[in-house]
Amino acid sequence: MTDALANPLLARWDGPFGLPPFAAIRVEHFAPALEAALAEHLQEVRALADAETPPTFENTIVAFDCGGRALERIGPVFFTLAASCTSPALQAVEREFAPRLFAHYATVRLDARLFARVDAVYARRDALGLPPEAKRLVERTWLDFVHAGARLPADARQRIGEIEERLAALSTQFRQNLLADETEWLLVLHGEADLAGLPADVRTAARAAAAAHGVADAWAITLSRSLVVPFLAHSDRRDLRERAFVAWTRRGEHDGPHDNRPLVREIVALRHELARLHGYATFADFALVDRMAGTPVAVAELLARVWAPACAKAAAEREALAAAARERGDASEIAPWDWRYYAEKVRAARHRVDEAALKPYFALDRMQAAAFDCARRLFGVVFVPREDLAGWHPDVRVYEVRGRDDATIGVFLADHFARPGKRSGAWMSSLRMQSRAAGDVLPVVGNHNNFARAPAGEPTLLSADDVRTLFHEFGHGLHGLLSNVTYERLSGANVLRDFVEMPSQLFEHWAFEPEVLRRHARHCVTGEPIPDALIARVREARGFSQGFDTVEYTASALVDMALHAHPDPGRLDPAAFEAAELTRLRMPKEIVMRHRLPHFTHLFSGAYAAGYYVYMWAEVLDADAYTAFVEAGDPFDPATAERLYRYVYSAGASLDPMEAFRAFRGREPRVEPMLAERGLSA
Repeated sequence: MTDALANPLLARWDGPFGLPPFAAIRVEHFAPALEAALAEHLQEVRALADAETPPTFENTIVAFDCGGRALERIGPVFFTLAASCTSPALQAVEREFAPRLFAHYATVRLDARLFARVDAVYARRDALGLPPEAKRLVERTWLDFVHAGARLPADARQRIGEIEERLAALSTQFRQNLLADETEWLLVLHGEADLAGLPADVRTAARAAAAAHGVADAWAITLSRSLVVPFLAHSDRRDLRERAFVAWTRRGEHDGPHDNRPLVREIVALRHELARLHGYATFADFALVDRMAGTPVAVAELLARVWAPACAKAAAEREALAAAARERGDASEIAPWDWRYYAEKVRAARHRVDEAALKPYFALDRMQAAAFDCARRLFGVVFVPREDLAGWHPDVRVYEVRGRDDATIGVFLADHFARPGKRSGAWMSSLRMQSRAAGDVLPVVGNHNNFARAPAGEPTLLSADDVRTLFHEFGHGLHGLLSNVTYERLSGANVLRDFVEMPSQLFEHWAFEPEVLRRHARHCVTGEPIPDALIARVREARGFSQGFDTVEYTASALVDMALHAHPDPGRLDPAAFEAAELTRLRMPKEIVMRHRLPHFTHLFSGAYAAGYYVYMWAEVLDADAYTAFVEAGDPFDPATAERLYRYVYSAGASLDPMEAFRAFRGREPRVEPMLAERGLSA
């Protein structure tokens, strides 16, 4: 076994900012390091539970919040590598330890002796004279234990622990199955006939993808969104579009070792059992107890506000696409693999916005600089490149983050490119969360994207959707980096699930502000700024295809809620249930759910079960929040930005999210700005 002296995960991290020693870490280091960290934390928890001194805020609540330091260091590194640059050997470690880690945390929160001490402090919280943040920590910690099942009988607690461990194993397998599908599938293109319609940047990205997969003298389309979506939007080859679309939408849905359908069935059955153990009729009822929405009824009311008008808008869009197809001599009905292709034709004609002509203004480095500049102008933070520091992969760029007084407030790592061994999608990770109770701990935050890399020496060009994704994930990153709280449990994005997307979606608004584009969107060859006329057309085109976008998203949210609100989901066939629910909803046949159940990682390998609706819930908040800047007449209005920093980006979970919104906005949120942004207003 690797001992502590030879294992960099167990040694003291003495490098700059206490960053993990990525270059020294090997797969074989994780098992012994995780074993040691689990044992250390369990020993700490037992000491807390067995303490003979009366429970107090400091010796129980704060001590618990500051505990498990080794596990909090090693665990995030492990899961970051498992998601961003995995290997068969690392996947084997993940299959072994992911269930054990989930079981460990379940065991901790189900410890009756420890909960008795937490419960005693909670019962006296109003009499302790605690500051508001400390009282909030008591309440959130107590609710974490209760929501885990700490108040249930011993047999129920034992079964909950078993369920949580099994769910972790299933979600790990779900994610690994999906990665296998995404890694193995390629659409290899040979010659001009296969490349027909593809603009130069898509051809370049496809050439690089082929090379990355060891395919010489060819081009390849992968299932990375940043490559397959442009292919679907531009390829003149309807047969190839169909092949790519079917592969993309059927990930995880086929017979064989990577079939996710049996996993979905078992996961929803276990979740239903978990909810019943807690005394709730369905998992949706259980999951929404600790959400802003509160009940499935509130979610249904929100989604109902958009579903019918979105379907009507999509129907009008479909007619425009069919007309464009007829003009090109195509009398076929619009199929799902045709929608993006003809939508691009209509958008280019109607708004005179050609994605191929737009991309040269959206070089990745310039757009990252734009996001940094917006953060500086809003919040006074500066991102300083640190070429001397390394991340978990050669692609990763490291930045020191300095605050208004030029003091270091955190570290930001950007991992932007798709590659084999990296899961699809885009996400933010926290390698370390900010807190002061454990000694002024600085946050270390990563952004993970899957942009199609340009060949060496050429700039990587982004689509408008890529730019939006970049700003979205950076908004999450700022939520972690700007955190300014005392306790880790209340830090950064540790907020309610239907508030966590608010800071990220809000930050998207700055991506296409005219003054941001004028400053940063410059042609990658000529260096000329993007013309004002093109900015105007880009902003005008933002409302284009909102029917399609809203339908494919809302359908996913509705199916998620229906599945997790079913009274006996374990008896369901996932594919049949999905099809029946979409039929009931009268889903337009030309549109497919944004995430079908066999590859819906938000639900089955993430924390969004009975919660995919949160993006729209947060959109109500972010659209209304951005309106505050519009009303101020300045997208960087200092007073509005200061309130945003104080009550949203720096507050973490130290404030109730609705109280935080009211403090920022001065009133309750209104749904009308979101409906207007989507073009769904009456």
